[in-house]
Amino acid sequence: MSHELIANELAGAKERITLIYAFNATGKTRLSVAYKDATKDEDGTHTGVYYNAYSEDLFIWDNDSENGEVNVQLDIRKSSLNRFHNSLSEDNIRDKLFRFRPDYRFEFIPYDNPEDGIRSVLFFDEVADPDDRNIISKIPRKISRGEERIFVWCFFLALFEVEGWADEQSSHFFIDDPVSSLDDHNIFITASTLFDLIEEHYEERKFIVTTHHIGFFSILSDWLAKGEKASKFKNKARFCTLTLKNGQISLENCRNDVFLYHLRLLQVLDQAYVAGEVKAYHFALLRQILENVASFLGVSQFGYVLNQIGIDDVDEIARIVNTLSHKKVYYFESDELNADSLETFEKIFTGLKEKYQFVLHTPAPEAASPTAAEAVVMA
Repeated sequence: MSHELIANELAGAKERITLIYAFNATGKTRLSVAYKDATKDEDGTHTGVYYNAYSEDLFIWDNDSENGEVNVQLDIRKSSLNRFHNSLSEDNIRDKLFRFRPDYRFEFIPYDNPEDGIRSVLFFDEVADPDDRNIISKIPRKISRGEERIFVWCFFLALFEVEGWADEQSSHFFIDDPVSSLDDHNIFITASTLFDLIEEHYEERKFIVTTHHIGFFSILSDWLAKGEKASKFKNKARFCTLTLKNGQISLENCRNDVFLYHLRLLQVLDQAYVAGEVKAYHFALLRQILENVASFLGVSQFGYVLNQIGIDDVDEIARIVNTLSHKKVYYFESDELNADSLETFEKIFTGLKEKYQFVLHTPAPEAASPTAAEAVVMA
């Protein structure tokens, strides 16, 4: 099957949401281009909007090496989207960035002709004069690759709300892998922003989401199929894998497959636990594992698993897990956990490993690290 045939199949699918896990070198970006061509109007105009590698490629660093990196900035290549930039404000972007808690400031540098939109973005740190705290200097800064990807994603999230673009090309959103170069925490937050976008718009437009990241796929599929709002997406979401076999690609449904997300999530948790770096968002991953084990055992509530691993106060521990795994915790509260929460995590996680004997093949740390609970006590 070709990318074009798969694009036509997706365009004609009845589901409002299609989530695709795409293995390496299967052509996710090519699929987004094929889908764009398959859904054009008769006059050749686009009917939907896209976020993919081409979107990210519009942003290029100008490192100003001739001037000692004095004016490092992120340039935005001119495209058909520039005419919508005037409707964007820096506050629009900051509103989207809030969940990621950036530690930098930024400002837009427009073209001389305002109709040409934004020429570049200057990132900087604000530093107070030691002799006069009222004097603030801007120190240009080149943000990391992961921070750049988050900024570009939030830029497009804000751009999706601009009148004249997404509201007119309103057939679909095609989102291709917004999580490249991100750590697990920011992958979780990015998944939550995309889930909110889906929840807001899925009734009036289709969503096609592709990713190579198994954790990102796992989180979104879990929220759509088993999360607290899953009932509204029943019969509206489809989960697939895009595979390449003998030179041919195929799109295969995987809703009922034993897709081993839980082993990857267990590795992530084990690495955080061994390093003493367990954060609030790890409880969301822990809950996914508990729910996956419960499903495998044929029960509907993960409280059964807690009982099986030797947890005495099952109802109270389940309540704690549910509270700490709620995504709003990560928007407004600290990522750090107190000693009691870390002790709860440790009790559940070690109980799972001892009971079910998962083989994780987690790389050993260079030096022995304290347990998560010990790390808090020593701090």
